[in-house]
Amino acid sequence: MMRGMTLEQLRLFIAVAEREHVTAAARALHITQSAVSAAIAALEARHGVRLFHRVGRGIRLTEAGQLFLPEARAVLARVEAAENMLDAFAGLECGTLRVVASQTIAAYWLPPVLVRFRQRYPLIAVELSITNTIEAARRVREGGVDLGIVEGVVDDPTLAQWPLAHDRMLLVGPTPCLPGVVDAHWLRTATWVMREAGSGTRATLEGYLRQWGIEPASLAVSLVLPSNESVRTAVEAGAGISALSALVVAPALASGRLHAVPQALGERAFYGLRHRERYRSPAADALLELITTAYGKKTA
Repeated sequence: MMRGMTLEQLRLFIAVAEREHVTAAARALHITQSAVSAAIAALEARHGVRLFHRVGRGIRLTEAGQLFLPEARAVLARVEAAENMLDAFAGLECGTLRVVASQTIAAYWLPPVLVRFRQRYPLIAVELSITNTIEAARRVREGGVDLGIVEGVVDDPTLAQWPLAHDRMLLVGPTPCLPGVVDAHWLRTATWVMREAGSGTRATLEGYLRQWGIEPASLAVSLVLPSNESVRTAVEAGAGISALSALVVAPALASGRLHAVPQALGERAFYGLRHRERYRSPAADALLELITTAYGKKTA
């Protein structure tokens, strides 16, 4: 069975049609005359039409050849445009970077990095969506985004997870009457304001509590709220204590609206998330390179 029309056949046909000479076309394309003749003959045989009149040593387009020439040129123009698009995509001159991040990262840590990214790659559109760690992992797994950046550890074998930076968690309350050093008894008897289940902030706090031998479900929780800002505002209003990122509470601590115990809860990592098998977009690689430069963490 004969093959379908090839791009090489189109290129050779156009070269011959423009020069009205097989030898001149072969010379211009740096191939043999026999190769050009064979390609034209195969194209004509495949479709059962003559594209050229061959009169003596001369060659002229037939009516079919005249009609086919603009179509062949249009096909090659589209191919060239497609190749240019791929080159531009690889060269970060077009495309879209889709990132999903958990709340602390998206609201406080990531924006300065995205500003630098846009300054360096102004032709790349950036789409940032914000959700909690569990939902972010689902979106990376399903391929809806190029990259996830989250606060919590994700147990999913389809995803690569690695630390990008570190953040401090602080225990905060509305008055300066917090103890200088907290202990397990004080934590058990305090009233808490919590983030929702699935949040990296909550998962990190629960991990710290278990290190002190405290089961999180045993705590007195006055409110469970869906954002860092709502938790911080509730704590400022006297609803209880909470554990939040130092990035989130820095302005409230500076103004005296919140107070933190000197004994910080410790550091936690901000993690990158990628699907292990999906294509690594050049734009996501470029963002990770900026993060690596800024924070000194290796990327996966």
